[in-house]
Amino acid sequence: MESLVRAVREYAQANYNKDGWDVLVECWDDSDIAREIGTAKTATAAIKACRRAVKGMDEYRSEIQSTAF
Repeated sequence: MESLVRAVREYAQANYNKDGWDVLVECWDDSDIAREIGTAKTATAAIKACRRAVKGMDEYRSEIQSTAF
């Protein structure tokens, strides 16, 4: 699990300004990442699992920002 968390964190840092990965970098600790990874067995699957969560957060953030005055 440790290596999967590290892979996700490295991917998030490399893609900080895309699809909400900044939220993961700034706000998630390793236990949050591990919980989202769930039963993923590969780094690619772990990244995909986390991408679903952070992308949804990013879309919600964009909606809120678009309604600001």
